[in-house]
Amino acid sequence: MSRRGRKYQEAVELIDRGRTYQPGEALELVKKTDFTSFDSTVELHLRTGLDPRHADQQVRGVVLLPKGTGKQVRILVFAEGEAERIAEEAGADYVGSDDLVAKIQEGWFDFDVAIATPSMMRKVGRLGRFLGPRGLMPSPKAGTIVSEDDLPRVIRETRQGRVEYRVDKTANLHVPIGKTSFSAEALQENMAAVMETIVKARPPAAKGSFIRKVTVCHTMGPAIRVDPSAAVAMKTV
Repeated sequence: MSRRGRKYQEAVELIDRGRTYQPGEALELVKKTDFTSFDSTVELHLRTGLDPRHADQQVRGVVLLPKGTGKQVRILVFAEGEAERIAEEAGADYVGSDDLVAKIQEGWFDFDVAIATPSMMRKVGRLGRFLGPRGLMPSPKAGTIVSEDDLPRVIRETRQGRVEYRVDKTANLHVPIGKTSFSAEALQENMAAVMETIVKARPPAAKGSFIRKVTVCHTMGPAIRVDPSAAVAMKTV
């Protein structure tokens, strides 16, 4: 604690470390403990009982946040021909083929989401070592390799608040659920959508308790423990 600033310590004092909160209470606390000068991202962190070393215990997918992410998303689409025209009309920020591949190979990464049509993957595959470590590589599991007919829907959903979740090598999931400027009710709706989706995504091979620990926090803020049972029971309206 001695390395933390005064505002952080004041925020910690608002939290009872000896209890777990109901989701609504925890999200109210996230807003109360926000001491940053910018609109902080609110994050949901889940500790699972999975063993990520096994392929049949991987959890990865996408969820559409009903209240959005609060973030301006820059969308890049790898496409050619008719698919390129469709992506441009759907509002993608960057659309192209060899030109975008070359820019990325030169170190350009001014985008947040990369989408590709299946025919483009023979070219996009060369970018694995550039996009992979940044979590930007298009993939079927992330729903970012799509047919030209699906491009408008995927681009629209990405704008509205489509986020990806993926279990990491330590068996944790980390998902943004909005901004501290959101109302607690809006954050709760987004959290419910994420929890409902992830609970349904439980792998058949998972043993024992699936969701073991749940915490919420904002950027740079202290973690607030949430009752796992209450979180797992959350449903979208």
